[in-house]
Amino acid sequence: MENNTIAFVLLRLAVAASMFGHGLVRLPKLSGFSQWMVTSFEKSMLPGAMVLPFSYILPIAEFIVGLFLILGLFTRLSLIGGALIMIALILGTTLIEDWHSLPSQLIHAAFFAVLLVFIRYNGFALDKLISR
Repeated sequence: MENNTIAFVLLRLAVAASMFGHGLVRLPKLSGFSQWMVTSFEKSMLPGAMVLPFSYILPIAEFIVGLFLILGLFTRLSLIGGALIMIALILGTTLIEDWHSLPSQLIHAAFFAVLLVFIRYNGFALDKLISR
């Protein structure tokens, strides 16, 4: 396996572990996480009717994107989905002026974009087994 393939897999697994972990720890306490998020956005311009469903969908989406990236399954779509999740989180973070969370979300978005650019090195993945 060449270095570019190894580097891609390591970066894919790093961002996958983060997404998977975020989703995994939130799923058992979904109701509490949702309430926290709704409370965090009470003073923002976003209506609660938008925040509530997003707060329930987010951990599931994080978990699925993370799992698919760990497996290397639907990698391209998972990277795009992960980037879209980050864009939504970045928008929300700015609306509540949570400037401390913003760098982490921007770094995640950068990981997704860079991985998408170099997806041709996605050699160690279920995608490769399926495409044979």
